Amino acid sequence: MTVPHPFIPRKRRFISIPQMGFSSNPITTTAALFIALSLLSVRTNAHIISLEDEGFISMSLSSKGLGFVKDFLVQGALSFMTPLDLLPIEKTVKIPLVGRVDIALSDIIVYRVGVGSSYVSSGENGVVIVASGGTANLSMNWKYSYDTWLFPISDKGAASVQVEGMLMELTLGLKSQDGSLNLPLLEWGCHAKDVFVKLDGGATWFYQGLLDAFKEEIASAVENSVSNRMREGILNINTLLESFPKEIPVDNVAALNITFVKDPVSSNSSIDFEINGLFTARNNILVSNNFHNEHQAPVSCSAPAKMIGISLDENVFNSATSVYYADSMNWVVDKMPDQSLLNTDGWKYIIPQLYNQYPDYDMNLNISVSSQPILKIADDKINTTVYSDMIIGILDASEVIQVSSISLVINATGSVQISRNNLTGSFGLSGFTMSLKWSNIGDFDMHQVQAAVSTVIDTVFLPYLNFQLAKGFPLPVFPGFTLENAEVISRNSQVVVCSDVVSTEKIYMI
Repeated sequence: MTVPHPFIPRKRRFISIPQMGFSSNPITTTAALFIALSLLSVRTNAHIISLEDEGFISMSLSSKGLGFVKDFLVQGALSFMTPLDLLPIEKTVKIPLVGRVDIALSDIIVYRVGVGSSYVSSGENGVVIVASGGTANLSMNWKYSYDTWLFPISDKGAASVQVEGMLMELTLGLKSQDGSLNLPLLEWGCHAKDVFVKLDGGATWFYQGLLDAFKEEIASAVENSVSNRMREGILNINTLLESFPKEIPVDNVAALNITFVKDPVSSNSSIDFEINGLFTARNNILVSNNFHNEHQAPVSCSAPAKMIGISLDENVFNSATSVYYADSMNWVVDKMPDQSLLNTDGWKYIIPQLYNQYPDYDMNLNISVSSQPILKIADDKINTTVYSDMIIGILDASEVIQVSSISLVINATGSVQISRNNLTGSFGLSGFTMSLKWSNIGDFDMHQVQAAVSTVIDTVFLPYLNFQLAKGFPLPVFPGFTLENAEVISRNSQVVVCSDVVSTEKIYMI
């Protein structure tokens, strides 16, 4: 028998606390805010020189992205809610024609929680998530006893309960705390409206008696337990966020600093984050990162709207060249597609005196970058000038005889691509100049050398560079998510990635 019993709603009980951070605790809205992207623990030993903490990578979570986060959160929260064990409830009630009856409910378990609809909104006070039309399904055991003038009477059995009309709401702040994202829980609560009970066994009078006596207690127990589980889930999320690394390793030389440098800014259309975003050295190399964000006008993503936008300032890329230059940008070329250029016989008509002094000797080319390459981001392209030296070496038994050095100024133009969560790129030669730096074999005609050097640049230098750039570096995307249908825009000293996001694995709130 099922007995519906709507009752007058009690005053909605939401709990408010002052704005403060719960610094240790676990998962949701940035799973959600991944969220944005949250991102990433490996401490570096690099010595960094920085005038102040500035954000060189900014991330914007749009309304569409916030909706994705909300759906992800609600789904995770529902699985996190159950099972819920409620405390036993005991009560003595007066039943007409029966008298005083002792009733006890035990083994009360909420085994399913569902929601009808949900929405999310953002603004100056943070993020509000509301789920309405919620239901909770419970199982429990019951028993009752009472005395008659002849003998005591008792009975027991099982019951199923459905709580309907539940409204769940929480308000989250957004803070940067010690370089990590933190979600202070500002307000949360749950309100239930209707209770339906289905009993297995028991006398006829017991149905209505049980409902009248326990509907408030059952609803209140569900409300309190769901509210507590909501709070526990947010605390778990903050613990997870706090545990994320502050750097993303790129390779054995460099890492990307992903510490949050400012509190996120929330509006009714987006949530904006700033992270440091500069490359750092993973060894003890002294690297100067005296970069300053000039705060260029933002570059907007094109329609249709994407979930997330990630903007990288020009200095992010120049901090990378700073680290790799400090580590060493040097290549010894001893193999190339045209192997004849690595034997003096191939140079007999280019630099005759080289062949005359070292006939039919194998050679190598030692190419080193002489100053940090600086990248300039223009409309739909990236320009750079690489200053380098190429030393011609003669392989004589176990030693290398350096015979000449040529200074090169290589102008290259490149573009940026996206591969899953990595930003990659490639460059092509737009021109170069060269001059003789020194020579132990006398002067020679640089025009004769130009074609050979062009071959070296086209078939060795740029392919090697592009091979390294094809590996890319990871964007600060929350673990467990992958960019999808990404668009890359290069403009106004910025590279902007506009993308949707998909979940690649479950993230639990426990």
